[in-house]
Amino acid sequence: MKRRDLPLSQLRAFEAAARHGSFKLAAQELAVTPAAISQQVRELEGWLGLALFERRTRQVVMLGCARRLYQVLRQGFDDIALEIGALREHEGSPAVTLSCTPAFATQWLMPRLSDFSRRYPGIDLRLHASEVPVDLDQASTLAIRYGRGGYAPYSGFPLGEDAFALVASPHLGVCTLDELREQRHIVIDWHDPGLGQPDWSQWYRAMGRQWAYEAGVLTFSNESHAIQAAVAGEGVALIGVTLIQGELLRGHLVAPFALRLNGPGYHLVASTTSLRDAKVAATGDWIRQGMG
Repeated sequence: MKRRDLPLSQLRAFEAAARHGSFKLAAQELAVTPAAISQQVRELEGWLGLALFERRTRQVVMLGCARRLYQVLRQGFDDIALEIGALREHEGSPAVTLSCTPAFATQWLMPRLSDFSRRYPGIDLRLHASEVPVDLDQASTLAIRYGRGGYAPYSGFPLGEDAFALVASPHLGVCTLDELREQRHIVIDWHDPGLGQPDWSQWYRAMGRQWAYEAGVLTFSNESHAIQAAVAGEGVALIGVTLIQGELLRGHLVAPFALRLNGPGYHLVASTTSLRDAKVAATGDWIRQGMG
């Protein structure tokens, strides 16, 4: 077998699918469609003349003959990534890739970037703002993940739990539960509802009431848009306080009720290799100080 004959794209698709146990997650990592991953795996199976996966609902399971191939590929790709990272370090690249959700980037990170630049003028920050997690095996990369923890094999450091509060523009003059009946309620269509974010039904139950859709709802798929709508007086919102600290301090939003509902937490996540990078460590320390 000559190197030039190796089906590298198909092998990369197979390795990602085997690692995730899912064509969908492999597609997200490689920025292609699940159908493309499935096709590449089928091409590899045809090239090899044997099946590599058992296809199940929402997951794929490696067959015994595929495990040795996966181990060889995983180790090889890891070694390549580490060597390239080392070469970039040797060239003195000052860049750190920071991954977070678009809402966190807009609401928390952007207002603080000038402080980061002032403290660390020698570090170039590359912001990866997406709901799709970045590949943490890349060199000089760390992420702020929103969830309940459990980020193995990577290292995760808790930054604090989020607390959800009802907020509104002060111009709405909302002070009582009865006055809420006249206000439209802003709803967030979460990218991952399985994280356990509180909703309006929970908030009203905690207040001893039942939520009724009397004034209607306004739904957004992005938290930043929901916050902007609340600031504009388009309705009341149930938002994590971490993202609206600036709006509360400036008086653009008020929290007329004392009730807070616990939500998922923020975590700083990185590979062991990235954490050895002094630039990554400094960036992580800056984030922890800002959220402490």
